[in-house]
Amino acid sequence: MANLHVIAGSSGTWMRPEIRKIDLADIKDAMAKGIDDFLTMPSHLVFLGLIYPIVGACLAATNALFLLYPLASGFALIGPFAAIGLYELSRRREVGMDVSWRHAFDVLGSPAMPSILALGLLLMVIFLCWLATAEALYIWLFGPDPPASYGQFIEEVLTTPHGWALIILGNGIGFIFAALVLSISAISFPLLIDRDVGAAVAIHTSIRAVLANPLMMAIWGLIVAALLVLGTIPLFIGLAVVMPVLGHATWHLYRKVVEPAGGDVFVREERVRT
Repeated sequence: MANLHVIAGSSGTWMRPEIRKIDLADIKDAMAKGIDDFLTMPSHLVFLGLIYPIVGACLAATNALFLLYPLASGFALIGPFAAIGLYELSRRREVGMDVSWRHAFDVLGSPAMPSILALGLLLMVIFLCWLATAEALYIWLFGPDPPASYGQFIEEVLTTPHGWALIILGNGIGFIFAALVLSISAISFPLLIDRDVGAAVAIHTSIRAVLANPLMMAIWGLIVAALLVLGTIPLFIGLAVVMPVLGHATWHLYRKVVEPAGGDVFVREERVRT
């Protein structure tokens, strides 16, 4: 029964939350509300957002120079899970509840937490696969020996055919990983915080949302990628602002894409009795 709960939520029944069509105005409004949440709850966001600059600084101190860019770009792969506390704060503010930073951890007591952890584990596996792929690509192009210095690494990447191949192939492969994560997590974590529907339903709903709004979700993905790049300058410090804003904005995007709970459709007929 515990496994069924993780997959299908507390009802044990496959649901199909109704998906809305969105446009560019909805994305702009979601971003504006995300910024407003950030400005209204800055102390909470700094507390959560500083995790990223700290981790980024640790990564910059490692000797695996060729993995520095994959590690930094990998924030986009695990960010949806790391922002669950931000979704909870936006949810509480939306309904007029207290938004003290302590409530960011209320999500840990959510009945959907097993499903959230399962989905977070899936993102971590994808993240590790991305790192392994990036390392394999570097070794294939440059050999097993790591670069001796930052200067040598940058020079080799920018001035040699192998370096340009690394840039083109690395970004192309990274795009595939990012598109996969966007599809399965665009609105799945906010959905699980809002409703205990199970990990499988959350992933399925996120994929349906992307398929129903391919252009708008692609634009959303580009916005996320661009802001994350800006957030890494300098030394990942900008992520203390970028990640909270994106986290809050994702909650508001979810509200625009998915109909309220009353619009859910149950697959089993016994669930739709009047």
